[in-house]
Amino acid sequence: MVAAVDDRRIFERFPARFPAKFRHSRHDYGTNVFLRDASADGIRLMTKERLFLNDSVSLEVELPDGHDPLVLNGEVVWSRSATNDLWDVGLRFHKINLMQMRRMYSVVNNNP
Repeated sequence: MVAAVDDRRIFERFPARFPAKFRHSRHDYGTNVFLRDASADGIRLMTKERLFLNDSVSLEVELPDGHDPLVLNGEVVWSRSATNDLWDVGLRFHKINLMQMRRMYSVVNNNP
């Protein structure tokens, strides 16, 4: 019998590989930020920018649904070096917005 893995997440995590950029950045989508996965209370991303614990971050995510970019605001809860020029970062949202996450989840599952 295999023991259950201790997962303290309340919300299911799903793959979310969409072009993103730091809000108010001169860089275009997907230049410095690469979304990896998401849940209702946070996201995991890879970035060329080094982020530190408790940094406040605002992202724009380009979804292929014909609407304005999704704006996500959160705080860095962990950050580690992935390669020489990329950082793997966990971001917890300042405020959970289930409607925004439903929009992203629907696009992932082709369920508009």
